Amino acid sequence: MPKTPTRDKTPKPPEFLAPVADYFKVLSEVSRLQILSCLRSGPMNVSEIGEATGLGQANLSKHLKMLTEAEILSRQPQGVSVYYEIKDPMIFELCELVCDSLYERMQQKAEKFKRLNAFSASTK
Repeated sequence: MPKTPTRDKTPKPPEFLAPVADYFKVLSEVSRLQILSCLRSGPMNVSEIGEATGLGQANLSKHLKMLTEAEILSRQPQGVSVYYEIKDPMIFELCELVCDSLYERMQQKAEKFKRLNAFSASTK
């Protein structure tokens, strides 16, 4: 049976946390998340990403540059095109973890809202 890696629970120093914060800043833009979502199925060139996301060339280039500099994407020139692909597939595990957590919270809030509305309607 494979051993689960142990996580160091000691507080991290600010010089360690700053790059972590920067990484999350890169992921804090909807357009960049759209790009990552498109690339989930495999490498795409700029035209294909633009078509799939609806982002304009200048805007798309800016986001691709940021994702590449953050080492989330890799850039592969092929002839006259440049293909982008996910450099570390762990990004999808991270996104799914966050999405699942947010979805669960939204479900709980919706349930609470329903109960409050039902209570409010029954007291009228």
